[in-house]
Amino acid sequence: MRGTAIPGLLVVDLVVHGDERGWFKENWQRAKMVVAGLPDFGPVQQSISYNAAAGVTRGIHAEPWDKLVSVGHGRVFCAWVDLREGPGFGAVHTEVLDEGRAVFVPRGVANSYQALEEDVVYSYLVNDHWSPEASYTMLNLADETVAIEWPIPLSQAQISAKDEHHPRLGQVVPVAAPEMVVLGAGGQLGQALAAQFPGARLVGRDEVDLADPAAVADLDLGGAQVVINAAAHTGVDAAESPEGRRAAWAANATGVAALARRAAREGFTLVHYSSDYVFDGTAEAYCEDDAVAPLGVYGQAKAAGDLAASVAPRHYLLRTSWVIGQGGNFVRTMASLADRGISPRVVDDQVGRLTFTDDLARATAHLLTARAPYGTYNLTCSGEPASWADLAKVVFAHRGRDADDVTPVCTQDYLSGMPSDQPISPRPARSVLALDKIEATGYSPTDQITGLTAYLEGLEPAAPADTAPPRTRPDDPQNS
Repeated sequence: MRGTAIPGLLVVDLVVHGDERGWFKENWQRAKMVVAGLPDFGPVQQSISYNAAAGVTRGIHAEPWDKLVSVGHGRVFCAWVDLREGPGFGAVHTEVLDEGRAVFVPRGVANSYQALEEDVVYSYLVNDHWSPEASYTMLNLADETVAIEWPIPLSQAQISAKDEHHPRLGQVVPVAAPEMVVLGAGGQLGQALAAQFPGARLVGRDEVDLADPAAVADLDLGGAQVVINAAAHTGVDAAESPEGRRAAWAANATGVAALARRAAREGFTLVHYSSDYVFDGTAEAYCEDDAVAPLGVYGQAKAAGDLAASVAPRHYLLRTSWVIGQGGNFVRTMASLADRGISPRVVDDQVGRLTFTDDLARATAHLLTARAPYGTYNLTCSGEPASWADLAKVVFAHRGRDADDVTPVCTQDYLSGMPSDQPISPRPARSVLALDKIEATGYSPTDQITGLTAYLEGLEPAAPADTAPPRTRPDDPQNS
């Protein structure tokens, strides 16, 4: 399988078994092809076109579904034109297909072909049912801008009257990006997703509370092809209280299950975010298929949400750790303390990697654009894992303070200074997530120290106000 100049357009070489009787091939084999990199696009209809004469030419049509095109008999010259809005608009790829080659064509890429011999049988495997009400975007076969070099000149080809009168590229309205809905748009991750997907419909908690299954069921998702859930209950310690337990399970498990049910019923792709807290922190590094073993209520609710999200046939579950974005978070807290001359005590027996919300948003866009196989992906910064104290020292040094002004302490000693009436949740001692799977899709995570340095360079100095150290845990995800 190989890519082309058109993003998402993939050429698939098929194994054809032949003998004196003829041949046999697996034209669509989901398990093998998805592992090889073909999107798990969920075909629901197959259509077959028979072309009696050489020179029959069809297209150029962009339909509102994905398709796998292949040949049952004969040879065809195929041309594809990217008619999706964006910088790739007008890009062209051509290929000669026979029984041993197929091409995956994403929604919005226009498809055309020309029979090179008699009795050609051409197949379309699509992931939506044909409908006369469906919206198609057409391009003229003879468009001078894309300048397709047809093996049989169009003057000698057999073309339908309809195909002869399609518009030129300059008159084509680009195919709009798939409609996208972002839930939890007011949070740190939601803000990064809003910047990454400027055309998305943003839904904040004031519009839909994920903890209310009835509100999730009533949410208008008509036309949405991708729903990104950035809403969550992130109060790790608060979740250990009776009221907090109910809130964490309602938002992080029950609400996610309601979304997954809708995704399964309505066919949209569900993107959901999870946490290193679903693990117990005893492994050197965690892979996507490692068994969950959460230590506290927050992790238990997130693990239940993971299982619920995985029920959606088309889902991306991104597990992450130590999230840093806009608003209150560990890095901002440490930078503020450094600027105000405060020397904090910071835990040094919890090890992991930071994740910046901009990187999470970019990784989300990458998985969707690359049509990566559905499933669970770890996404954090890359580079050497570090403790909270190690990272605090980097922050202090960057702000012009002595790194030794940060005093490393174990978690038990740190907690001894916390208010006795505050609920405390256990944290995983090691939160390192393996990145091999997402890297195999072509995404390169940001190095942890490189990302931290860039983030710090964008922070203004803190005002020299209160000199008391913070009484909340800076490693709490609710600060991220």
